[in-house]
Amino acid sequence: GQLPTWLQGILLRNGPGMHTIGDSKYNHWFDGLALLHSFTFKNGEVYYRSKYLRSDTYNCNIEANRIVVSEFGTMAYPDPCKNIFAKAFSYLSHTIPEFTDNCLINIMKAGDDFYATGETNFIRKINPETLETLEKVDYNKYVAVNVATSHPHYDSDGNVLNMGTSIVDKGKTKYLLFKIPSSVPEQEKKKSCFKHLEVVCSIPSRSLLHPSYYHSFGITENYIIFIEQPFRLDIVKMATAYIRGVSWASCLAFNKDDKTWFHFIDRKTKKEVPTKFYTDAMVFFHHINAYEEDGHIIFDIIAYTDNSLYDMFYLKNLGKDFEENVKLTSIPTCKRFVVPLQCDKDAVVDSNLVTLPSTATAVKEKDGNIYCQPEILCEGIELPRINYDYNGKKYKYVFATQVQWSPVPTKIAKFNTQTKEMLHWGQDNCWPSEPVFVPSPDAKEEDDGVVLTCVVKTDPKDPPFLLVLDAKTFTELGRATVNVEMHMDLHGMFIPQQAMKTETE
Repeated sequence: GQLPTWLQGILLRNGPGMHTIGDSKYNHWFDGLALLHSFTFKNGEVYYRSKYLRSDTYNCNIEANRIVVSEFGTMAYPDPCKNIFAKAFSYLSHTIPEFTDNCLINIMKAGDDFYATGETNFIRKINPETLETLEKVDYNKYVAVNVATSHPHYDSDGNVLNMGTSIVDKGKTKYLLFKIPSSVPEQEKKKSCFKHLEVVCSIPSRSLLHPSYYHSFGITENYIIFIEQPFRLDIVKMATAYIRGVSWASCLAFNKDDKTWFHFIDRKTKKEVPTKFYTDAMVFFHHINAYEEDGHIIFDIIAYTDNSLYDMFYLKNLGKDFEENVKLTSIPTCKRFVVPLQCDKDAVVDSNLVTLPSTATAVKEKDGNIYCQPEILCEGIELPRINYDYNGKKYKYVFATQVQWSPVPTKIAKFNTQTKEMLHWGQDNCWPSEPVFVPSPDAKEEDDGVVLTCVVKTDPKDPPFLLVLDAKTFTELGRATVNVEMHMDLHGMFIPQQAMKTETE
């Protein structure tokens, strides 16, 4: 096919790549050692490269020729010949664990630099052109967080907004929203932007020892949206996991009889909206987008009725009859919540406070809490992406992978949130990854541009390829076949040519 001449830059992707080291194997697909790969678009041609992230975790494991650093689903143990004191010490040092820097989930831009990110307090700077691993950054040096999300947001000035959890710090467990500035003052050019990191606000956890797990958060022009779901980490269990010989993943539990609480933080005052909003128990990983309209916040997420998704990816479940054997007990559902922030204080109890045309409701209860029920937009999509120029604004299109009862995508989809129409691209024995939208330079409409996705084939002898679709029509513009074994990845970003600082700079 033919690629648009304006498509110049690098599609950078991240995901788990190595699951066996020596005789040892990881238990979970999300534990594998991070493998970065990139497609560079230059004058109508595509160049591919891939490289393992040379994290401390990678180096220690390779040197020992076995897994020696614990990951979320795999607990690793030191050399059993060590003496009793060394053993006792290593049990103690695992209570608040020294987490891994195997940053395998996403790519983040901070200032002029790019980082591989996971969900711990470590991120690794990388060179997006050579995929070389550079310095390790510990968020904990700048902000008291033990874990942080891999899905930050970027504001119009290029600052990074992200969230992390501070576990039992000074007797409190809280969720912190922090900002990494896009540039540092001229006189401090040598310093990193992390030195100027600031905490925007903190939200106390509803439970000291059971903070909520979260993978992303939402943002509108004036608000940050944080969802505290009843899918929680048990800190006491986590502190004793090493001694008990179980993984940290086993310390996560979903309580289906509990509520899911919505928190809205005013970006100007940095204070939380005092009204309490909630919905039924759910598990979700990805926010799609959010915006404000006539005194309401509207936000779209992909939610499940249980936590079976994580269990699907234990490697014991990912055998050759995977498609037949592994079925989700809850299908991903795209839910739209409409939350009336400017609601009438004297509204009647049991009345629906939503005044926009939507089947979503927000009902005032006797105690003043507001119970929200979503509008169901569609089912069976995951790994959602949007045209990021519309982030926090009213929008139409979601680009996503399509999954049915199996967690591995078979198609990619373009969903129109307003008309509910869906376009697909799919071919037999093809497994596409998260689609990334790249706007064309002179875009007039939201879907002017292309969608990029890496496609892996069922038969290892069939080479994988990068697919380029016209985002408007969802027709194929071209594909670049790569003669290597490619892995299924998780997330990534497109870096336009002009956003790359050249080596000489």
